[in-house]
Formats: sequence, C-alpha cells, structure tokens
Amino acid sequence: MSQVVGPPEVDRLAASRKAVAARRARASIKRDLGTRVVSPQEVLRRAEADHGSAAGTLRVTEFLTSLPAIGAGKRDKIMAELEISSVKRLGGLGARQREALYGWLDQRFPEPVARPVRSSLVVLAGPTAVGKGTVAAHIRENNPDVMLSVSATTRAPRPGEVDGVHYHFVDDAEFDRMIAQDELLEWATVHGVHRYGTPRGPIDRAINEGRPVLLEIDMQGAFQVRRSEPRASLVFLLPPSWDELVDRLVGRGTEDEEERARRLRTARTELAAQGEFDHRVVNDEVGRAADEVVNLMQASAR
Repeated sequence: MSQVVGPPEVDRLAASRKAVAARRARASIKRDLGTRVVSPQEVLRRAEADHGSAAGTLRVTEFLTSLPAIGAGKRDKIMAELEISSVKRLGGLGARQREALYGWLDQRFPEPVARPVRSSLVVLAGPTAVGKGTVAAHIRENNPDVMLSVSATTRAPRPGEVDGVHYHFVDDAEFDRMIAQDELLEWATVHGVHRYGTPRGPIDRAINEGRPVLLEIDMQGAFQVRRSEPRASLVFLLPPSWDELVDRLVGRGTEDEEERARRLRTARTELAAQGEFDHRVVNDEVGRAADEVVNLMQASAR
C-alpha cells in the first residue's frame, strides 16, 4: 500500500513565508487607508487590476473598517446596502458590487481633484519626514533655473546643514524684527517649538523676473501663502506608505522617542488635510518626485 507523501519541508517553509508576507502587505494597506496615505478608490483599483495582490485579497470587511470613522456597525450597514457578502474580498467583487462600492466611496471619501497651475510659484509641503528637503535639494541641484526659497528659522542647525543654503538660522530677536518689518511672506510656529518663515524679498524679485519659484515649507505656511498669493500652486508630498514614513522618521535619528511619537500624531493630522492642496506627488523615488514637481512649475509657461 503506497504512502501519501506531503510536500517537502522547504516548500512548506516557502508557503509559510509567503503567507506571512501577504498578511503584512494587507496590514500595511490597512494602515495606509487609516492614515489617508492612499485613497480607498486607489486600493479598489489595485484590487481590480490584480485580484491576487495584497489589495485584491483584502476582505471587504477589513477594507471598510480601516477607513476613518467606520466601525463594525457602520460597516455591516454599508455592506447590506451594497449587497456585499461578509466573506467577499476586494478582488472577488462582481462588476455591479464594485461599481456600487466605488459610488459609495466617491460620496463618502471623494478623491481630491488636481487644479490648474496658475503661476510659476509652487509651494511644497507635507507631513514630517516625508522627504520635502531631499526633493527640494534634488531640484536645486538639477534645475538651476528654479529659484528655491531659503526659509528663516529659529531652530539650531542639524548636522550637515549650512546657513544660507538650507536655512537662514536666526535668533528669536531677529525673527521678531523680520515680522515687525513685514519681511516675511509667511511664518509659523512648527510643532509648538520653533518658528519658520519665508523672506518676502527674494520671492517677489524672482516672480517679477518670470523665474519658477519653489517654496519648501510647513503646512501652516503653505496655507498662509495661499492667502497672500492666491495664484500659488500648493503641492502635497505623500510618502509611499505609512510604514515608510515611520521608518524614515526613526532612521534619521534626530528626535527622541517622545518627539517621534508627537510628530507622527501631527503627521496623521497633516495627511488628513491633503485634499486642500492643488496637487499630490508621491515621494516613492526622489528623482521621479522632483521631476513631477518641476513639471508642475513649468506648466504655467506652456
């Protein structure tokens, strides 16, 4: 009588690793949904394109409860209204169910719509540790025609930062004088500690000369610029995932644990405000993200 032989140990280990990786990938998507790093419509599009992907194998129940302000009670009501079974996965939805889910998402979580570029003045902002400075530095190094504004700040320089290149480092008294003399296009207190501001003179001169201008500033400053210069285009820089944002913040090692936790709380709030921006750019690769920002700056000249 022949003996049934199971799969080799190496195959079982490989299958186990694959299952663990898939669970982690789905967990990452749920974190991205909860922090608004990715739109629910984008996750549904990924599931539609590849039923076997992390998005495609995510249960609809988990998908819905990952969204802000959607608990189990609301989830069950939504699924009943859309006539979707609790065992369904996103990649297994029928065409009618998928369209119904898209329609509900568009009403409850409308995706931001890009607005026309109105001038060569672009403001780049985004959550902490997303890489705004790195993208801005890449633009500076590869696009000499772009005028990159240098902000003034009351914080101390970090290792490697150069006064006048990365920031104008000033004390509180000098910052007070710049405010009093109306020398700042915008200014704000960031993270409740240090002040940052954009000197007005260089910006005005560059705009008058017709040069493209990039402001890399914080969220509060971006909204101030919109009020003082409505033609400015606001660009929100997104991380490729929430996990990547956390890794970047931890990896740069410039904050202690308490400060990192506070900044991540702030980042959640900042991500929720991305719909107020004119454009969104994902910083998944610095050169690609920088090129996308530059193309927006040059669009006003076309």
